[in-house]
Formats: sequence, C-alpha cells, structure tokens
Amino acid sequence: MFALVDCNNFYVSCERAFNPSLTGKPVVVLSNNDGCFIARSDEAKALGLPMGGPAFKFRDILQKNRVRVFSANFPLYGDMSSRVMATIGDLAPEIEIYSIDEAFVDLGGFSRFGLEHHASRIRSTVRKHTGIPVSIGIGSTKTLAKAASRMAKKNPGYEGVCMLSTRKEISDALTTLKVDDIWGIGRQWNRLLETRNIRTALDYSRTPASWIRKNLHIPGIRIQEELNGHSCLPLEQVRPPKQSICTSRSFGRTVISLDELQQAVATFAGTCARKLREEGSVASMLTVFICTSPFDEPHRKYRGTRTLAMPRPSRDTISVIRTAELALASIYREGFEYKKAGVIVSGLAPASSSEREIALFTEEDTAGNDREKRLMEAMESINRRYGPAAVRIAAENDDAWKPNQAMKSAQYTTAWSDILTLSG
Repeated sequence: MFALVDCNNFYVSCERAFNPSLTGKPVVVLSNNDGCFIARSDEAKALGLPMGGPAFKFRDILQKNRVRVFSANFPLYGDMSSRVMATIGDLAPEIEIYSIDEAFVDLGGFSRFGLEHHASRIRSTVRKHTGIPVSIGIGSTKTLAKAASRMAKKNPGYEGVCMLSTRKEISDALTTLKVDDIWGIGRQWNRLLETRNIRTALDYSRTPASWIRKNLHIPGIRIQEELNGHSCLPLEQVRPPKQSICTSRSFGRTVISLDELQQAVATFAGTCARKLREEGSVASMLTVFICTSPFDEPHRKYRGTRTLAMPRPSRDTISVIRTAELALASIYREGFEYKKAGVIVSGLAPASSSEREIALFTEEDTAGNDREKRLMEAMESINRRYGPAAVRIAAENDDAWKPNQAMKSAQYTTAWSDILTLSG
C-alpha cells in the first residue's frame, strides 16, 4: 500500500509555524515581485481569492478583510520541507519526495501496526516536530493514494487520514473525483475527455481501454490501471537525473538597455552553472529567452528566444556565461521594455562520462580545461566557507536582480541573525 503525505497550504503553514497569531486568520503568500497568490489559507480561499490571482486586482478584498500578506520566503520553505521529509523518513524509510510539500511512502511493511493508525502517527509526529499540518491518503496505487489524500484534505470527517481499501470505498471516491483532478490528466486531455462525456474518475476507469490507448496512449492506460487498483508506478526512491535546468526571473523594474540584460542573463547563467555542478552534470545546449510584459499593448510586446550548442559539454561558469551572452546578442531588440529573462541548460550528461569522451575523441586544450576546473573548484570552496557569491564572475550581480519582496518574513531557520530568541 502507498501513502501520499501532503502538507496543508504549505507556504502559509510555514509562516504560521513561527507566527501562531496567524492561526485562524486569512493569509496569502505572493510570488516573486509580490505579484500573484501562490498559497492561501482556508480562510483566504473562503474569501474568493483565486490561486494565481494578481494581488493588485484584489486589493480591496485584502484590505477589507485584513488579510495578512507575505512575500515568498523560499529559503524558509525549503528548509522546513527538508525537516518535514526527514521526519516522515524516520517513520517510513521507503520514501519518494515528490515535491516540496508532498512525499509518497510505501506502507507495505506496516500492516501489523494498522495502516491508518501508523499514518495518524506520522501525521501527529510531523505536526509535533515541525508545526506543519499534513493530510495523508492511502491506496493500493500511487494514483489512488493521491485521490485519497485529496479527500483527507477536503473532508474534515477523515481527521487528516483517508484510506481507500475496499472496492466500494474506491468506487465512491472515484465518483466524486472530477476527471481534471486525476493525477496526470492535463488540460488538453481534459478537453478531449469532456467531448466523450468522461467527467469523473469513475467514468475514466470504465472507459474502454482501446479508446484510451488510441487517444491517450501508454500514459493514459497507466492512469486507468492505477485507478482500477493495478500498480504501474513504483516508488522512485532515487531521483532520476534532471534533463534540463532553468533559472529565470521577472524583473522588479523595467529593463531597456542591453548592458542591463547582459548582467541579468549572466547572473542567471552563473546560477545554472552552479546547479550543474551540484547535479554532477554538464550541458551541451543553452537557451536564452527575454520578454516584455504580457499586459503590454500588442505593438509593444516582444518575446525572443535562441538556443545554441555549447562549444563543448560544460558546467564551467565562464563557458556558460559566454554562450548565454552570444544567444542574448542575437535576440535583443532595442526599444522594448523587458520584464523577464531566463536561461535554460539542456542536453545534460554526467560530468564524468563527458570528460572521458573529450579525452578520448577530441583534440581539446586539456591544460586550459584543467585550469577552468581548478578555478571553479576554488570558487566553490571559497563560497562554501564564506557564503554564496563571496567570489563570482564580474559579469554577475545577483543582488541587482533579486525580486521585490517587501513583505518577506524572517529566515528563522537559515540565517543566524533571524533565529528566534526568548526573553525572560
């Protein structure tokens, strides 16, 4: 049996863990540059504040109802996620961390304790150790566990734990689950299914397999099998290697000049290179994109994108930045007001295999490559000791491209200066 442990309104719960006065009050967390709602408390949802809604459009509701508004505090949320996952792992060692606020666990070895009882223990322990409330769904497949978790969160009668074990329990649950809420069903598939009057998970589970195979292919068949209790998706305890890495940001101000865009893109490219080294990978392709605001008039809108092959597969900051600058130069258009830019590195491969290929099959400047490798290792060592960006490439300036976060809470667990203190 699988269980999905899902943190309730995770970002809001992180804020409440360090500020109990927020409990029972409407709370929202905003995206970078304090733009849109990315988390809402149940009280905020009841006011009609939509997920992804632009905050400025709901200013009157926020003020009238005294909604507490916070800028995203990702260092805090990431650290709290690690604490939650470590606590879950202590009680259920076979764990797949699915996202920052969700984890699948295999409860197969805990039947002698009673699965619902053990799930309740996980729930109470996570709350006690971290202050984060979670909902837990249990099912014979990951898709059914996901559906059960949704029911546990939506229906207070389950007291945070829902187990789908009997055929009737599963059938009743699938009847109430809309097809677009099935794990793995996207918007395009949902539109197709609606044309065939497939509106619930139960409808989907009973649709002829031949039609699903023809129109939704193998992924669609796997979803159907999972809904019918046949496990097709094993627990992934080891995260598969990333296929690409993206660093992008919306600017807190309008950017016009090429010089400023070059600095922003260099900063994002440097971050991609650091992530490549952390991943133990090298990239063979690099994409740069820049765009104006989607709210601009049509004649003032522009989106440019360019993909280039790296001179050689690399994770070296200097090489990645140089390639990004070449891509940017080819797409920059004067006269536009840019609001966002990003860098994507792709064609990833393990660094060790790439180095062997270069040594065997190409005539490279091996001395130069070794110098670059030693330089990156020296920079990483200094930054680990003295903090991020203690040493950086001159073209980078992360401070200049940090998002506007006027309502950010303290980094209670990741900054010495923000640690809570008690006074007698």
